[in-house]
Amino acid sequence: MHRFNKGVEGTQRKHTMPSAPSKLYADDVSLLVVTLDTNPFFWTTFPFPFAEFLSQVLAFLNSILLLGQLNQLIVIATGCNSCAYVYDSTSERNHGSTTGTMPALYSNLLHNLHEFLARDKQLEASHKPGTVPSSLLSGSLSMALCYIQRAFRSGPMPPQPRILCLQGTADGPEQYVAIMNAIFSAQRSTVPIDSCYIGSNNSAFLQQASYITGGIYYKPPQLDGLYQYLSTVFATDLHSRAFLRLPKSVGVDFRASCFCHKQTIDMGFVCSVCLSIFCEHHDKCSTCGSVFGQAQLDASEANRKRKA
Repeated sequence: MHRFNKGVEGTQRKHTMPSAPSKLYADDVSLLVVTLDTNPFFWTTFPFPFAEFLSQVLAFLNSILLLGQLNQLIVIATGCNSCAYVYDSTSERNHGSTTGTMPALYSNLLHNLHEFLARDKQLEASHKPGTVPSSLLSGSLSMALCYIQRAFRSGPMPPQPRILCLQGTADGPEQYVAIMNAIFSAQRSTVPIDSCYIGSNNSAFLQQASYITGGIYYKPPQLDGLYQYLSTVFATDLHSRAFLRLPKSVGVDFRASCFCHKQTIDMGFVCSVCLSIFCEHHDKCSTCGSVFGQAQLDASEANRKRKA
């Protein structure tokens, strides 16, 4: 079992990350998968109303589709108990206008979002009073990557994929392993993860996600102009970003969460077999079952037998 200092290690890393390597994508065709934080416990305590947030996000999503006729848009609602697809621009039911005054994007997404919130509320689990339960970010990232992998298999020239996380709820340390697995999967598939965080403090998980995958992490200073930030920072496709000066990640928080108490730590202990992280010293790894210090005990016993 080895001891490490995660905080020092993080500060010694370079804060520059190359862009995601290029693949054979269709020219000027983007596949944008948006994860939308709908945690009701967060929005009831946040000063910026969810209705205003949603109206500016809908305008941004509509502009993505207007930028290119072949652009594809997927929206995944992230609740505190479940996740679900609430909009898919490739679906036939989302083509055209359902009403005379409201685009299909607005009406269909709002209808599906309303149904999702009702279902997610029925799955509500108990939590400590006075605390805000974390949103299921790991689940929405996994669903986004699954959809993108399906798009990769749709033909020889798939659209350029990227993920945009619109998050406000604080990080859930209990999701550390699942989120990191999703981040590394996105990195392996060369899928950038962009992050727009509107919460009070920065999100260490999303900072790492954008840094590792070559995406953009941005925390808007004023939520009244959220649409302007979304359209100027996150609307650009991967090819156009090489010609623009976009925000860069500065001071990424590389701290990990321990496997025993699910808390963010600066220093801890790492299992040399499965690389599980613990905030306290243990005699046995709870993940892989390895006994710490067993090699030293076996060596000392062998030495005794030789002397005898």
